[in-house]
Amino acid sequence: MTVAFDGLLAGALDVERTEAGLIPRRLPAWTRPQITDSYMRLMVPRPAGVRLVLRTDADALELDVFVTRFRNAYFPLFPVAFDAVVDGTRVLSRPVRDGDLCIVRAGAVTDTVRGVPETIRFGELGPGWKDVEIWLPQAAVVELRDLRADGAVTPGRLPERKWVHYGSSISHCAEAGGPTSAWPARVARAAGLDLTCLAFAGNCHLDPFVARTIRDLPADVITLKIGINVQNLDSLKERTFGPMLHGFLDTVRDGHPETPLVVVSPIICPTAEDRAGPTVQDEQGRYHATGSTSGLTLVRMRELIEEAVASRADAALSCLDGRSLFGEDDADDLYDGLHPNADGYRRIAERFHSLVFDPDGTAVPGA
Repeated sequence: MTVAFDGLLAGALDVERTEAGLIPRRLPAWTRPQITDSYMRLMVPRPAGVRLVLRTDADALELDVFVTRFRNAYFPLFPVAFDAVVDGTRVLSRPVRDGDLCIVRAGAVTDTVRGVPETIRFGELGPGWKDVEIWLPQAAVVELRDLRADGAVTPGRLPERKWVHYGSSISHCAEAGGPTSAWPARVARAAGLDLTCLAFAGNCHLDPFVARTIRDLPADVITLKIGINVQNLDSLKERTFGPMLHGFLDTVRDGHPETPLVVVSPIICPTAEDRAGPTVQDEQGRYHATGSTSGLTLVRMRELIEEAVASRADAALSCLDGRSLFGEDDADDLYDGLHPNADGYRRIAERFHSLVFDPDGTAVPGA
């Protein structure tokens, strides 16, 4: 039986209709003309945190998809997979084996190997009615074409409490190995939260259209993990970073005046702690801060974030030092000098959950 996607998508704020199906997008349609950066345009349709949520008595589900994967020119392709979560506990992972493969260098696609559609099958789901979430690959663009089931399917139930998270590649988690292994997904499942993940690799620059998106979303807790992309591209200076952060917070607070809001500063990045950006990749693909004279070091950026949060008369606003999630003792798990590996993301999830949330998903005051 073929099943319509209507009512099943969670974590997507827009869809692009194609001749063959639909592509979930993680920002509203009104933002499209405001996204002027070509790399950001590649990030919005990568469905980090996006999943199909359903109830079914089927024993097998089949999903016809066309997937576009992306490989950093300096490193092997990280695993790309669909994960099915059955009744909140059992995770079935299915690797992507086909579709287009784009080679990326310095934020631009330099070559594309063409592929074909494929069918992702989840069998042996078990008898009786069950809750199933199919998490889409966080590091690929996914065109959903058809969903089939050997039983009845209805829209599923989402957790009541809603979490909106904004961040960079270190929240996008391309290296995590699978969509439920990305640290925001791990935290959301552990805390029982309905996640909207606004993590855009290379593109966490306090864009006003993201602030307005968060302002307009329902949210019981909001977290912003900011800073590293600003340092990477040297996109804001001492003069502008603080006002941009305040403006972002002002906009979010227009829609959420009392919602718990945690601002998280950058995790450790050894070459950027005392050297300003921009960062560049060497011939081995490792990132190094170039040390420009007018840019921000991570040390200074953390100070500015702490100063901005402390200056606001806002009892529901707090700051979390990113090094408490991933610090100096963890640096060996920065596979390229900047991004954690899969083990690193697992530790970030454990620490973030412990520091920010109670077991019931309530944000800890003053986290």
